[in-house]
Amino acid sequence: MSFSAKHDWYLIGAVAFIMGAGLLVLASSDHFLFYRQLIWIFIALALLIGLPLLNIKALLSYRWFIVGVYLLCLGLLVINFIIAPAVHGARSWIPLGPFKMQPSEFMQAALILIFSVFFAARHVSIANLKTIAISFVYFFIPAVLVLLQPNLGTTLIMFGIWFGYLLVSEMPARYLGAAVLILAVVGVFMWHFGFASYQKERIIGLFHPQKDPLGINYNTIQSKITIGSGGFFGEGFGQGTEVKLGFLPAAQTDFAFSSFIEEWGFLGALLVLAAFVLVIYRVLNIGLKADNNTLRFLSLGAVMFIILHLAVNLGSITGLLPVVGEGMPFLSYGGSDLLTASALLGIVQSARQRELA
Repeated sequence: MSFSAKHDWYLIGAVAFIMGAGLLVLASSDHFLFYRQLIWIFIALALLIGLPLLNIKALLSYRWFIVGVYLLCLGLLVINFIIAPAVHGARSWIPLGPFKMQPSEFMQAALILIFSVFFAARHVSIANLKTIAISFVYFFIPAVLVLLQPNLGTTLIMFGIWFGYLLVSEMPARYLGAAVLILAVVGVFMWHFGFASYQKERIIGLFHPQKDPLGINYNTIQSKITIGSGGFFGEGFGQGTEVKLGFLPAAQTDFAFSSFIEEWGFLGALLVLAAFVLVIYRVLNIGLKADNNTLRFLSLGAVMFIILHLAVNLGSITGLLPVVGEGMPFLSYGGSDLLTASALLGIVQSARQRELA
């Protein structure tokens, strides 16, 4: 098989387009972060192109490899819990000189790997409560460490990944109902004993969007104003007044897509979302043509990862969900999430080796 045939260039091109949109945001608002992000993008593209050249299928057949990746990421979360400094009220990043590492992002990829292998071997026995319980433990241990940071957004995404695997494994409806009930009970418990005060305020603000416009709802209100000011064609590169004047917080991270829309308009937003649709379609296409259940589950896990992050970010910037500190995949500034998503898509492409052999 040729070098080119091992890669899905439509997939890589769509991802590169989204990365380019993120670079436009940084080039317009923060040149320092622009050059930093360039470094991460070069590494991410190396993962997208390099990982399909490896025999990933063989690695996934080794239990020690999968468990090792899971335990390594779990260990990083423990280290994060011990030494990470507080940044904006959350202890989610381990400082590495001029850069920062966010272990919770890597943990999401580790969950997708271990769930893919676990459910591929046991999806026919998904009705067994023991199978569900073991999979829940895989999720629950890292989820507690992430929630203690506190990082509610990532915890919800990790739950979504676990629950998504139960759905695609055709878990009986009675167990799904029980899982939703357990989630509701846990939610009530966390509301009274786990959530920080600002997290409660953000959830309350979701149902009272005009409450405290200079406080808890400030981010969402400014995001809506920023999006609306872009119109259909946008204000033009470097002309976004909400970002330039500093009204929009986290303009390069959590609200990077709002920043992009202000300068490139609704048309630019449609192009970015179309690129995401193409990425999801290509990943699903690879998964459907894969020759074993592990690779199929891996493709579904990568799709869940992208859709969950995308949904949470879009919900946050439009006020449909509380602001939980999750950026847009491939577009928002940051290395850990970019490398995690790129590594997942690089591994997924390895399934093409069988397809095109």
